[in-house]
Amino acid sequence: MRGVIGGGASAAMALVLWAGLVRLFDLPRFILPGPGAVAAALWRDRLLLADHAATTLTEIGAGLVIGTLLGALLALVLALLPGLARGLHPVLIVSQTVPVFALAPILTLWLGYGMAAKIVMAVLIIFFPVSTGFLHGLRRTEPGWLALARVMGGGRWRILWHLRVPAALPDLAGGLRLAATYAPIGAVIGEWVGGSRGLGYLMLMANGRARTDLLFAALLVLVALTLVLRAAADRLADRLTRHATGS
Repeated sequence: MRGVIGGGASAAMALVLWAGLVRLFDLPRFILPGPGAVAAALWRDRLLLADHAATTLTEIGAGLVIGTLLGALLALVLALLPGLARGLHPVLIVSQTVPVFALAPILTLWLGYGMAAKIVMAVLIIFFPVSTGFLHGLRRTEPGWLALARVMGGGRWRILWHLRVPAALPDLAGGLRLAATYAPIGAVIGEWVGGSRGLGYLMLMANGRARTDLLFAALLVLVALTLVLRAAADRLADRLTRHATGS
């Protein structure tokens, strides 16, 4: 409850500062529209915004599901095969040095202007925090628990599934929180580079037509979607953590 009140107070303060800045410097609408103009655009173009938001949300949702599954699966494989992990993990680290913007045109060329390129962009951003976070948790299972499980005759697979995975759920939860925050970045970048639908495309279209109020409205809708996704990820992460701790 305190977090909600604090967030509402911060948002109200930001709106007041925003409106004061526009009025103080008499900024033209095409440079920085006031909160009232953006609110009017949100209402006037609500159907257009909802249509493009649905496309972006679909891309983000598909990217989250696929990226999380692939990241968790890779972490399990690397946990079972330490030799493969030593060779592959540095490659994963190096892959994160490639800017996402550099990959967007290539993926658009290969996959076209539809949803596929945007989903792959989201997967690429989501995949790494999920896989590295989960793998870190799988590697730091309490050594005493592992020794006891081996003494009792547990095999590698049974130890992994019944001991290491539950112990690593809090780390997987942390990766999911990051993934939900970063997922919209990949989808929107893909829409900027080569898209005909989605909030990113709508922002470019509004910018080209000097509809800065619509651009800000689309940005606010994207922020709202990201906050909703983060809240859903937080709830799922809390469930995973409670399951791991038995509380």
